[in-house]
Amino acid sequence: MIEIGNIKIHNENCLDMLKNIDKASVQTIYLDPPFNSKRDYQLTVDNSLGFTDKWTDNDYTKFITELIDLSIPLLTKNGTLYFHISSDCMFIPESILRSKFKSVTPIFWKKCRSKNNVKNKLGSTIDFIFQCTNSKKPKFNIVYQDKDQKYLDNSFKNKDDVGNYSLGHLVTEPTKKGYMYEFTHQDRIFNPQSGWRIKKEVLEQLATENRLHFPKTKKANLYKKIYLHENPGKLCTDLWDDIHSISQGKELRKYPTAKPVKLLERIIQISSDENDIVLDPMCGSGTTGIACKNLNRKCILNDLNKDVIEIINNNIK
Repeated sequence: MIEIGNIKIHNENCLDMLKNIDKASVQTIYLDPPFNSKRDYQLTVDNSLGFTDKWTDNDYTKFITELIDLSIPLLTKNGTLYFHISSDCMFIPESILRSKFKSVTPIFWKKCRSKNNVKNKLGSTIDFIFQCTNSKKPKFNIVYQDKDQKYLDNSFKNKDDVGNYSLGHLVTEPTKKGYMYEFTHQDRIFNPQSGWRIKKEVLEQLATENRLHFPKTKKANLYKKIYLHENPGKLCTDLWDDIHSISQGKELRKYPTAKPVKLLERIIQISSDENDIVLDPMCGSGTTGIACKNLNRKCILNDLNKDVIEIINNNIK
């Protein structure tokens, strides 16, 4: 085992390594295992660094089941496990995850813009990252996606003496029931049938602060103002289309299936805080370690391939 600052690097079978991690000590686990893709991977035609990914379905099911069974006890009470898999190989892992976790939420990573070389099938542009937890209240931090130009052009069209603003919903959608009360402003009465999303005193405070957008037509809904200069970006959704794969980005690929640092940073930011422990049992070139170093997290890395250890060391130093 090698230690570089807050990062520990192991070089052994992941199933053996997991047995030696303290129970309930890990806040976030990121699993990017073999996909059962029936392929061999190498870095380039001239560099054989990589691995074989050819399994029988029975052997793959057994491996993933043991991997998950060993990982779950390592999570803290509010910890989260992320399982990364391609869209065409997701069935076996998803079935196992849903049998082991109370909550399994798919995140859709649109890793590339197009597949121009595909002729006989639809181009595969989506990976699944399953967000898994057994906690009713897993640790969760709000993160934002960058504001793209289309979002800016279409969302902040309104303007007052403070600046440009978008409209935030105050009325509950028709299929739900919110807070039921009347709100009066300058002889206009607002009393939505489905109710409000916020309490009356909060709405009145927004009115006092001139943070309400009053519609011109009588039957239109009331909205709150969300100013552009106060908005850090789009609240992150379950569709990640703003992070591209290494092949379509600027990062140098150092392992055949390496993922971009920004992808791991987002995952780590969502489900951990500074100095929490993050675990990646099959880390390849160590992208998770780079992300943890950038975000001041402790990290445990492991990979069976001894050839990647020097790459990991160089990436993290």
